[in-house]
Amino acid sequence: MTEELFREDATLTSCEARITCIDQRGVQLERTVFYPLGGGQAGDRGTLILPDGSDLRIADTRKGVQAGEILHVPAAGQEELLAQISAGQRVNARLDEHRRQRHMRFHTTTHLLCALIPHPVNGCSITCDYARLDFHMTEPLDKEALTAGLAHFVGEARPVRHRWITEAELDANPGLVRSMSVQPPRGLGRVRVIEIEGVDLQPCGGTHVGNTAEIGAVVVTRIEKKSAMTRRVVLAFAEG
Repeated sequence: MTEELFREDATLTSCEARITCIDQRGVQLERTVFYPLGGGQAGDRGTLILPDGSDLRIADTRKGVQAGEILHVPAAGQEELLAQISAGQRVNARLDEHRRQRHMRFHTTTHLLCALIPHPVNGCSITCDYARLDFHMTEPLDKEALTAGLAHFVGEARPVRHRWITEAELDANPGLVRSMSVQPPRGLGRVRVIEIEGVDLQPCGGTHVGNTAEIGAVVVTRIEKKSAMTRRVVLAFAEG
């Protein structure tokens, strides 16, 4: 299993690690700061700095078939570099920091949006260019009101923390789970929850900023009626 450093500290942008496996699916490391696609959040990109100083570009990060596998997927056209590396070698894994930071800001914003719209979530996508949440509801939503609500939470500079609860605690509080489409992983005995002080508390494995003030200016760009029971809210940063 790969040690998931991003679970405890999303601000880490690099780490030294040993290659444990390399095959046609990608490169596996003993530990990593790279977040794999999951929970609606896109996988990280970046580079693996090889022993000779060469940069192996990582185009995506994905979960493997086996529990605990994290695959660093190389960008195309690097066959010569890939032929030079093998299990046991040490590398320096470095994130695309700008992309990760936007993921963190957007992901935290979606939690604020959940606080403003008290309905179950049945779809989610978090990228570096936009984020969207689909809510199971029929009532109309107002773009300006939601944008103002998000700005209020950002301006309050609320601390954002993660902690772990037992699966039994989650079972005793089923209302913590807001998503209809993505359920917290089971079988480990504990579940990671994200708390935005005084605003929101829900299970989540993604990466987040440490304070809502770090989100900056964010706007609701559109609201769509995707079906009779689904309303989609799309977010963007004011700076583009």
